[in-house]
Amino acid sequence: MEALTFEMPYPPSVNNAWRMVRVGNRCRMVQSREGRAYRIRACAQLASVGRPMLACPMRVVVTLHPPDRRKKRDVDNTLKALLDALQHGGVICDDSQVQDLRVLKTDPVKGGSATVEIYPIQ
Repeated sequence: MEALTFEMPYPPSVNNAWRMVRVGNRCRMVQSREGRAYRIRACAQLASVGRPMLACPMRVVVTLHPPDRRKKRDVDNTLKALLDALQHGGVICDDSQVQDLRVLKTDPVKGGSATVEIYPIQ
């Protein structure tokens, strides 16, 4: 099978995608408004592309195109929202299928984006 390639919106940092909220005497981690908005936008973009759901082990290559030239931008903070969107968008069954994950950060583009390539591992 050939690689599946998708263009996705630039994901929010995990620091912005999740929030800790107090419910009674307990604290819960919930998706923030920004995290929910990203998931909706990403899933809508994935829905416009016909693709099979992958249920096999895979290698994922993510090329990040940040929205600006800010120097301090951790690439690992973007992966949680992006992989979760692939799962919720029906591209992969579960992000635990990813056995090889590579991330590249390139020059900024207006609005930011992420190119995702998925290679099934036989």
